[in-house]
Amino acid sequence: MSSSTERRTDGRGRTTGSVLSGLAVAVGCVLFLGGFVWAALIYRPYTVPTDSMTPTIAVGARVLAEKVDGSQIRRGDIVVFKDSTWGDLPMVKRVVGVGGDKVACCTEQGRLTINGTPVEEPYLQGSGPASPVGFKAKVPTGQLFLLGDHRSDSLDSRVHLTDGDHGSVPRSAVNARVDARAWPLGSVGVMQRPAAFSALPGGTSQPGPVRPITLAVVAGAVLILVGAAYGPLARRKARKRA
Repeated sequence: MSSSTERRTDGRGRTTGSVLSGLAVAVGCVLFLGGFVWAALIYRPYTVPTDSMTPTIAVGARVLAEKVDGSQIRRGDIVVFKDSTWGDLPMVKRVVGVGGDKVACCTEQGRLTINGTPVEEPYLQGSGPASPVGFKAKVPTGQLFLLGDHRSDSLDSRVHLTDGDHGSVPRSAVNARVDARAWPLGSVGVMQRPAAFSALPGGTSQPGPVRPITLAVVAGAVLILVGAAYGPLARRKARKRA
């Protein structure tokens, strides 16, 4: 009796190799399809219509945004929201202030300040000040102050400062939090939480499960390909032996 894996059977005429390949395909399908179902339950895809968030998110880019409650939003988060004062259309901006914050710009070094603390913003477009126009605002309780990363080309809380809520939007206006870039391929990646905001009271939010979801999908695809490839490879090997 041969001791090779290809020749050992399970008593019903199937080799151990074919059993393992079938198991690999089955597990791969569970991981692959399960990953997509998991993502569909948690994430929504959005297309960013303007360049107000460049260079972080380019115009026309596709992002994955986690469905979250507005109460879960922290400073530094990039959110998808809709507010009638802003045009009642889905918009994507970065949260720089929450209820009770005093947001102002700019210091002599051109930085944004939160409650008097300068914030380093490495994600901004260009090397100029954090805003080409100075401003200050007190964020009402339950509200969010939002700015684009391309400050010289973003219609954000600064243009709504004369509104009743000082340019802020209610937390309930938030539909989702951007967790990753999905398209174009060269920009794919998980959004990093700004380190400067983590030192402020309340800290920053935690990323959603985009990494384990991606791992499940990739691992499932690999198992399916490896399992499916076993049959042709085993037959070719058998023909060579014959």
